[in-house]
Amino acid sequence: MSAPRRRRVMESSHEGPDERWMASYLDMITVMMCMFIVMFAMSNVDQEKFEQLRASLATGFGSEISETRDVSEGVVVPPELVEEEGEGFVATPTGPTPAEQEYSSLDDLRSRLEGALAERGLGEAATFTIDDRGLTIGLVSAETFFDTNSTDLSARARAVLDAAGSVLAADAHLISIEGHADARPAVAPFADNWELSTARANGVLGYLVDARGVARERISSVGYGSSRPLAEGSSAEALAQNRRVDIVVLSDADAQVRGELAGLAAADG
Repeated sequence: MSAPRRRRVMESSHEGPDERWMASYLDMITVMMCMFIVMFAMSNVDQEKFEQLRASLATGFGSEISETRDVSEGVVVPPELVEEEGEGFVATPTGPTPAEQEYSSLDDLRSRLEGALAERGLGEAATFTIDDRGLTIGLVSAETFFDTNSTDLSARARAVLDAAGSVLAADAHLISIEGHADARPAVAPFADNWELSTARANGVLGYLVDARGVARERISSVGYGSSRPLAEGSSAEALAQNRRVDIVVLSDADAQVRGELAGLAAADG
């Protein structure tokens, strides 16, 4: 009775190899095939359908589409730079640079000063220069503003200051009044040309403050003696041009901006 049972046990222990690994292998092959199909589909996506899907998903989640994709390069471009036709993008025009803004402000002041002088027939009585300091108004003409060794303003000088002073009083820039003398030695009551040129600058400063209403806290004066001549030589005309005062409207921009002003002035002609 016991012999047949042992035979069946022995027979069952000699069955074929275990093939359960095939199931795991087939699962792996299936997953890889699905992955390659998805990758192929993504490489051939219809851009129009993709955008529709993106818009639909954005709407469904309650958000707004904030940017448009350039399909040619895959570059994200803000919508305000995209043309209505959708062809590429157009750069937003940039505004003036800080240097251009400062130059425009000084040039506008120059135009107003020129206009005020022209109304009184004094258009040739002053020169205007814009550089890294600001706007320089040179009180120079064939007719002198000061007599030799004198700080008294001539009638022409007062007329020029009357015209320019009204414009300067309404402006907000700081002002430097810079006096100059010709190369001839100063005589009493002045010790030297430094003292003489400083007295001339102070005379112009006082006239602009007292007669034209320029704020005292905005204006200062300095004398350079004969160290910065405008005209060379000892002719009567050259000496008269060197007996002068410059009114410098100082730029309040930073050094980098001021460094560009002369170039902008040269380009403007």
